Amino acid sequence: MESLTDRSQNVLELKNIRKTYPGVVANDDINLAVKAGEIHALIGENGAGKTTLMSILYGLIKPDSGSITVDSKLELFRNPTDAISSGLGMVHQAFYLFPSLTVAENIVFQDEPTKRGFIDIAAAIEKIREISDHYGLAIDPNAKIENLAVGVLQRVEIVKALYRNTKILILDEPTAVLTPQERDHLFKIIRKLRDEGCTILFITHKLGEVMELADTVTVLRRGKTVWSGAVQETTPREMSHHMTGRNVDLERISQCLNVGEPVLELDGVTVTPEDGISTVKDVSFKLRAGEIVGIAGVAGNGQNELVEAIMGLRGISSGTVKVQGKDITKKTVRQRRRAGIAYVPENRERVGTARHASIWENLLMGFQRDKALTKRNFISRSRAINWARGQIARSDIRASGPTANASTLSGGNLQKVVMSRELAHRAPVFIAEQPTRGVDIGAIESLWQEIQHARDQGAAVLLISAELVEVQALSSRILVMYEGSVVAELDPELVSESDIGFHMAGGNVNGG
Repeated sequence: MESLTDRSQNVLELKNIRKTYPGVVANDDINLAVKAGEIHALIGENGAGKTTLMSILYGLIKPDSGSITVDSKLELFRNPTDAISSGLGMVHQAFYLFPSLTVAENIVFQDEPTKRGFIDIAAAIEKIREISDHYGLAIDPNAKIENLAVGVLQRVEIVKALYRNTKILILDEPTAVLTPQERDHLFKIIRKLRDEGCTILFITHKLGEVMELADTVTVLRRGKTVWSGAVQETTPREMSHHMTGRNVDLERISQCLNVGEPVLELDGVTVTPEDGISTVKDVSFKLRAGEIVGIAGVAGNGQNELVEAIMGLRGISSGTVKVQGKDITKKTVRQRRRAGIAYVPENRERVGTARHASIWENLLMGFQRDKALTKRNFISRSRAINWARGQIARSDIRASGPTANASTLSGGNLQKVVMSRELAHRAPVFIAEQPTRGVDIGAIESLWQEIQHARDQGAAVLLISAELVEVQALSSRILVMYEGSVVAELDPELVSESDIGFHMAGGNVNGG
């Protein structure tokens, strides 16, 4: 990579970028200046215009007006190929990789080295290994993409950008799918890239990451640039105020003192797929009314399989699941929900919602037979829409109206739809799986309040989250899973994030 020596100059400037859609101003004359060799964070609520702005910068969307300057040269990117040719690289939230091809084949796609008219895969592999070794990216050029974990896929995307001599690397929510350990490793890579002259544009919702990693931060709100400056000149509280226009409180919530009887009981639950390797091993615990129990663990240690076993989405090899004293182990998903379980799934797009249906139709799921919303055994559209309006107002879902398509919503507002619908069931057991993944700080505050409200209304809440700050802030007790087993029960007021991470890595199991 070519080093940029003059770090006092702007290597990238976006001036008066404007992009409108029918009824929406996505980018309202946005200005952004990024200096050479710095880590520049771009933050803002969902819908603030970050994704649109980066899509314009990378040639995916054409702006209505405004200019882009790279290395003092005025650019007009017609497509990502133009942006790449000017030294830009981008790692998207959704990785653009071919699952059936190898790492090397993905990295060199459309930029293959040749020898005597043929693709020189050996030369490609050698260059990939050089990049990987230099930055500690630890990828195998011959591995198949379909066999790799999410954290590794992200490193493949980074190497793909560096392979093309990227000078400005755009990382869009890079830690949304990473464990704390993977996040720390990524930060080391980013710092090394910066130290060697690469400019990093880092899009995130997480203010702690901004304070830890970034040199400079620019804040967007409702399509406008509202603040930009050195990270050392601001605080997380000030940044959250710039983002939302109000004070946001994400401190540890007060705990409920009226904890009741057990509502959800697991006894020796084991999940063993056909390959014979158990993903959940002899898990037992009781979840009481009026408490929040958080489950922490590195991704892939059985948390998702456990939730699916509770919901009936995955078969149980042995053990029992009870709700309010009734054995539901052999019940269907529908019967389990009727028994009293509400569920916010991990994947709001694929599982939690029908993205191409309207907001009112998404809110109606599970209430199709509600007498207040039907007429002569058929859904009453007018009643359902009026009911949805109430849900939208109560949960502060920011949308043009109940008939709008769910696909038009930002991630945070789509999650509010799922949360609002599930809470409306007033079920005695409420399971929230990764409830704030990929949403902004304002939406996080709202979602935390919803979870707390469910608990205060007497629900037994099971919280599964990769965000340790969230687990500590909301939970009455923390259960740590490692290799399919619950290996520790912790008091969130008495342990640190590093203490939880120790158990997540199997420290007490391995004698660490």
